[in-house]
Amino acid sequence: MRYDLVIFDNDGVLVDSEPISNRLLAAYLTELGHPTTYEDSIRDYMGSAMHRIHELVLESTGRQLPADFDATFHSRVFDAFRRELEPVTGVADVLEKLSADGVPYCVASSGSHERIRVALRKTGLYGLFGEQRIFSSEDVGRGKPAPDLFLHAARTMGVPPQRCAVVEDSPLGVQAAIAAGMDVYGYTAMTPAAKLARAHARFPEMAELPQLLA
Repeated sequence: MRYDLVIFDNDGVLVDSEPISNRLLAAYLTELGHPTTYEDSIRDYMGSAMHRIHELVLESTGRQLPADFDATFHSRVFDAFRRELEPVTGVADVLEKLSADGVPYCVASSGSHERIRVALRKTGLYGLFGEQRIFSSEDVGRGKPAPDLFLHAARTMGVPPQRCAVVEDSPLGVQAAIAAGMDVYGYTAMTPAAKLARAHARFPEMAELPQLLA
């Protein structure tokens, strides 16, 4: 394989969480007086760290979200995850193939450490990662689209950026990977391929990924 490290986004790539979290985010923002549809949430916030949601709402409305917004939102999301969340179809097979081929991998997500762990444990993927291969935007000063998170993950894993591949499903994640000097593969199961046009390659089925990385 041409890469020494494969970095996976979490939401929408490892776990099928985007429909759940964006449904809840749209409902909560609407509840707070910021009318938001599910489609609005996907377009404006998918792949964003929480601080970016605050920034975008303030920029568009001139009003700050409440101080307990993050805690309330995460509580609702975690409850829904524990009831509904499933792994992305085929991703466990991809991770097991990487392990069999001796290719290191990790997860680097805009979500909090707690969110990542809740998701991975519910979907049965946690045991394929373990504590040392989980990275969150909480670990760095800036989340995606800044390259900081991917660079932090690569540095911690001991791999230079040019030897890393990133698997992403959001335009922000693709932008961050490119800024980090990494090849990026756009997963288009939920995101229109045109929105990931800057990716090194795009694919709609997780089973296609190992061949692309070879």
